[in-house]
Amino acid sequence: MRLQTIVLAGTLLALPSLLHAQAPPPSFTGHYVPGVEGIKAASLPPPGFYLRDYNAFYSAGRVNQPNGHKAPLDFDAFVYANVVRGIWVTGWQVLGGNFVMDALVPFQYTDLQVNAKHDSDFGLGDICLEPAVISWHGPQWDAAVAYSLWLPTGESQPGSAEPGKGFWGHMLTAGATVYLDKDKTWALSILNRYEFNQEETDTNITPGDQWTLEWGLSKSVKPTVDLGVVGYYQRQTSADAGSGAAHARDEVLAVGPEINAFWPELGLFTSLRYNYEVMAEDRPQGQTIVLTLTKVF
Repeated sequence: MRLQTIVLAGTLLALPSLLHAQAPPPSFTGHYVPGVEGIKAASLPPPGFYLRDYNAFYSAGRVNQPNGHKAPLDFDAFVYANVVRGIWVTGWQVLGGNFVMDALVPFQYTDLQVNAKHDSDFGLGDICLEPAVISWHGPQWDAAVAYSLWLPTGESQPGSAEPGKGFWGHMLTAGATVYLDKDKTWALSILNRYEFNQEETDTNITPGDQWTLEWGLSKSVKPTVDLGVVGYYQRQTSADAGSGAAHARDEVLAVGPEINAFWPELGLFTSLRYNYEVMAEDRPQGQTIVLTLTKVF
């Protein structure tokens, strides 16, 4: 097993909705939070079992109107999520690629203030199952596709700090990493997610579909260290449906740096990523820090 192959492990993530504390009236987004993947995001590791621990921090001091201007609200949000994910990359071949399965269990703390209203909560979020992933590896590229199912396991109340969304969701994923030089020291990755949301039980509103694009451009400065620039774009592609649903479609754009390192003596892969949101519409605008630890077994 090549060390460089292991270092590619920007595995497919379906992180729950930990970063989008929304101000009342209820405004819904999908489950997947952009910014938790970046460098070589579409490259999965070789067969084996991997345990990942995500530590995600989000803060925002403003929430924007649909036109992108700051809303006249005293708004402050802080979210910390610890997400444990088990990944099994099998040796089974499907359509010429490795078959992969994984599951993800999130725990989330949210502190939210909107004008005089303050709310905070900690608890189990919405669990994600990813029962069908296929990963391919070519001479100068990697690619992956996946299906994910979101379970409404977390306590939920629209406009509150509770960690759940309150609805089921389906997500399709497709992405690729292209190596730009013969030695694979330069890499460009693109990862697409598309969510189909179901009806929210408390409000009978069905959130609109959502598309997320994450990308990363990286350089291997050592066999075990990558540096790069990453970013994401997320857009609600259809309006919410149901009585009292909002017609605005949220949108956000972000960019930032990332560093990845592999510690062979520990069998531990680490990544640290920062994303600054430069534009947001109908949602909070803030910044995200994600520290990921991956243990290879």
